[in-house]
Amino acid sequence: MKSLSNQVKKDVQPGTVSDQPQTARTKRSAERIAKSGKWIDSLRCSNVNRLWSELHRIVSHHPLVRASRSAGLLVEEGASSAYTDLTQELFVQLLSKNRFEHYLDSEMTDYEIECEIGQIELTNLLTAELRKRHPESYRLARRISTLIQSSSNFRRFDSSGTGDEPHRRLADRIYGLSEWADGKRRRDSHDVEQRVHMIPVRARDTRMVGCTGDSQVVISNSDLEDLIVSVLDAIDSPVDVRALRSLVMSRLPVMDIYLVPLDSDDNDGEGNHFQPVDKGEDPEQGLLRRESEDEAAGFVDHFLSHLHETVRGKVKQYNRILGVLWHCYLSPQHSTQLEVAAVLGVSDSLVSDYRRRIEQELRALSFSEVEEARRFEGALRERVRELVLVGDQNEVAV
Repeated sequence: MKSLSNQVKKDVQPGTVSDQPQTARTKRSAERIAKSGKWIDSLRCSNVNRLWSELHRIVSHHPLVRASRSAGLLVEEGASSAYTDLTQELFVQLLSKNRFEHYLDSEMTDYEIECEIGQIELTNLLTAELRKRHPESYRLARRISTLIQSSSNFRRFDSSGTGDEPHRRLADRIYGLSEWADGKRRRDSHDVEQRVHMIPVRARDTRMVGCTGDSQVVISNSDLEDLIVSVLDAIDSPVDVRALRSLVMSRLPVMDIYLVPLDSDDNDGEGNHFQPVDKGEDPEQGLLRRESEDEAAGFVDHFLSHLHETVRGKVKQYNRILGVLWHCYLSPQHSTQLEVAAVLGVSDSLVSDYRRRIEQELRALSFSEVEEARRFEGALRERVRELVLVGDQNEVAV
């Protein structure tokens, strides 16, 4: 037994080949722990400035933050204030969730705190913003990643997860068709982009899905898998997941609509400032409207004077023809000719004769636009309502 244990010690000596991977991983872990910030001391002393500096450091070096910056999701005012808004948002989120207190209560180490902030809190903050700005692209990217990992039509071409490969980010992993040989040659990005244009853009599936039925399918899973196969066949090369997702979505009718405010919040006076369209009338439109109203009133005076002439200036007949004009044409009650005759106390034939005269004078009017006729009708209604009301009051007084 002693000789066996001695033999085992001889086989596994420090510095041997079998011990090197473990030693390298231990050394890298120790370096990461040493580089982590002094979170516990900062939290216990309530050193806000140091906490801010540590959060800014994590934000500045996070790979997803750099990818978001290159994609245009982060708006920066300058190199000196880069990532300031994102750091502030992360700080407020941690503070609102009482994460700082939790770190102290749970007695987490500096390294554990930094890992949780960088790998969980900041990542969730960025993915939530990405999902809000590009909902369909985010959803399709997730579906593509799931399909290439779960379908038997695809497999990895970057050592298949051996060694340190399991720790490689999904976006950097290389995938291709399962039928390809291991030594499949990779093409350059320009050649890949040219080849993918041979594939036509798929039609959009407009079926509504989701719990509330507010999302469209865009493309079914089976059709999406066929599209991924078609893309890989066309480029004839293994490709990393990030590039594959971009190539596949370039053949899909993705519509990401994100509403942004027209005016920025800064007061530096730079950039373009926009103002929503005012639907109210401007001074010129008001002047034109008043001129058209005056013109319509002139038409009304001209029309009523002709009606006065048709009854030879007799007051009683003029009041009757105004009554016919009001009840048969302008009143919202839309009375029949017999009802109008009964209201005015005249015969039906007389109402018919007055209507003929009114229509004859109306046909004599000439308007260049429909709007002018509408203004004439409104002005005539107001004028005749006043005249009929005055006439009724005079009859009651008599």
